[in-house]
Amino acid sequence: MTDPAGPIRPRRKRQARGEERMREIVRAAAVVFAERGPDGATTNAIAAEAGISPGSLYQFFSSKADIARALSEHYAAELSGVRRTIMDVGQEASIEASIDAVVGLLVEFNLAHPGFKALFARSDLPADMRDAVAPVQQAMHQTVATLIARFMTEREPADVDRIATVAIQIVRSMMPLITEAPDPATRDALTAELRTALTGYLTRA
Repeated sequence: MTDPAGPIRPRRKRQARGEERMREIVRAAAVVFAERGPDGATTNAIAAEAGISPGSLYQFFSSKADIARALSEHYAAELSGVRRTIMDVGQEASIEASIDAVVGLLVEFNLAHPGFKALFARSDLPADMRDAVAPVQQAMHQTVATLIARFMTEREPADVDRIATVAIQIVRSMMPLITEAPDPATRDALTAELRTALTGYLTRA
């Protein structure tokens, strides 16, 4: 009698290898998006960074937007810990202290994940790319809106949503300058300016 688990083991091994190859492609995409941006990144460049042929890449992803979607979902998962920390910070802190902490967390995250900026900082992506990066954009928006709502309890949800959109746009505009600063002193100065801009807006919105 044959072992019923026999035929399954090779499939599981192939599945595990396939999942690892997909992770390799996503890691390569993060590098290419960071270096070239969404417009300059190509599937050929991503395949080369991953050390595989374009044909092998297309066994797992159908397009650049498909890869961007997987990368966006990866960043959304990575951000889950940051979101929890942000929510914890906002429990007792003032709005100024919350802004200070949130900006620090976002700068750290962007520095640790260079490809994130390519997906987060751009608001003029092509339609297919906008759809692809929706998970990370939505996760960030929800987090910011929830935090703002704690300090603006009398505002309508639509107002909070609009204020969160503007606050995120301010962060988007500044984050490339901060992460690409030539030295730590300049980065710290730009980060301080971002905190000032956000504090000025949110305390008067």
